[in-house]
Amino acid sequence: MEDWFKQNTQGNLEPELTVSEISAVIKKCVETTFARVRVRGEIFGAKRADSGHWYLSLKDENAVLSAVIWRGVALNFAIKPEDGLEVVVTGKITTFAGKSSYQLVIEQMEAAGVGALLKLLEERKQAFAKEGLFDIAHKKNIPFLPKTIGVITSASGAVIRDIIHRVRDRFPSHILLIPTPVQGEGSAVKIAQAIKDFNRLDEISSFSKPDVLIVARGGGSLEDLWPFNEECVVRAVYDSNIPVISAVGHETDTMLIDYVADKRAPTPTGAAEFAVPVRSELQIRVNNLEQRLKNNMLRYFSERQNFLIALARGIPNLTQILQEAVQKFDTRVERVNLAFRNLLKDKASQIALCRLQPLSVKKIIEKNQDYLKHLWAVMSSVSVGSVLARGFAWVKDEKGQTVYNAKQAASAKEFVINFADGQANAINIAPQHNKRTKDKNNETNQISLFDL
Repeated sequence: MEDWFKQNTQGNLEPELTVSEISAVIKKCVETTFARVRVRGEIFGAKRADSGHWYLSLKDENAVLSAVIWRGVALNFAIKPEDGLEVVVTGKITTFAGKSSYQLVIEQMEAAGVGALLKLLEERKQAFAKEGLFDIAHKKNIPFLPKTIGVITSASGAVIRDIIHRVRDRFPSHILLIPTPVQGEGSAVKIAQAIKDFNRLDEISSFSKPDVLIVARGGGSLEDLWPFNEECVVRAVYDSNIPVISAVGHETDTMLIDYVADKRAPTPTGAAEFAVPVRSELQIRVNNLEQRLKNNMLRYFSERQNFLIALARGIPNLTQILQEAVQKFDTRVERVNLAFRNLLKDKASQIALCRLQPLSVKKIIEKNQDYLKHLWAVMSSVSVGSVLARGFAWVKDEKGQTVYNAKQAASAKEFVINFADGQANAINIAPQHNKRTKDKNNETNQISLFDL
């Protein structure tokens, strides 16, 4: 700075500079002096611009420092800038000549201690819970025996080996791995993308989608496990159509992915145990069920056999029944044959008698003819025509029903009167006639049956 003044003042105590010149000098001085600094402070006023850049301020109890995070850098951060979060950032100080101000260009960011991370974790947990991302109603059932298991973890580590060995020991299943960094900058975005890729695996590859996903990582500090608390990972698990088992850290470590996952395993090995059953145990169970089925079937058929035997005791001997029926049939046949022979013998005797006594047959015929004539005479005397010939009449109503008495005649409207030589029709005027006779003080009770 002094050399610059000497070169530009030429001995004058008060050099004459333009605004741009002095701003450039200050900018160069600041950026050279503070090319890389590490600053601790609390974030406030954090705002993401449409361009993707983040603008915020860092403050402590005495001062405020403006800061900016360029879009490409912000994408790789393990934590998202949030108001109230105490952080330690690394970057460089630069000036902004347009406003005669200076600002910190942040290149790295980490939470300032476990307390700040725990506070941020609790705030996110409450926000996600309020939104319903942790509701049991959204949990999916883990398939009992998956054909394919998708694993999201680091390819180089004990986690994937533990999962493979545990699955192989319990029930060998097909395992698909998407190698993913599980800590550090940008790991949360890659974990979320791996979950999305598994959900559309049949669209982007020749493989079928797995039946269940395991998102796993070994133990570590809260900072190391922080990617599993990021919003992009939580929402990717929530949106997954495939059931997800989370297995992050040790049993005492609880990340936000554990709340949103369909099943939480205490360890990666535990996740493998949740994913598949023990094959030997299944075989023993199947064998036990098979034996129980056989025993039940044997017992059932034995009971049915005893029941049939008991029923058979009450049934007579079929051979004996048949023999008795055959014997009765033979007796009936013999009796029929005997009766038929006797009938033929009687008829033969009658025919012989008729041949020997023709006059007796003639008498029988004449006697029967006389009897028939007598029956005919009796029938003729009681026939309708014979009765009508003696002066009687047969009266019917309009329906063709015979009228037997005066009560039936009173209810008829018309009559058909049959005589021996024909019939005549008549109309019943009894009601009108009765009225006239009442008006004449009952001079006569005669009822006319003919309408002349």
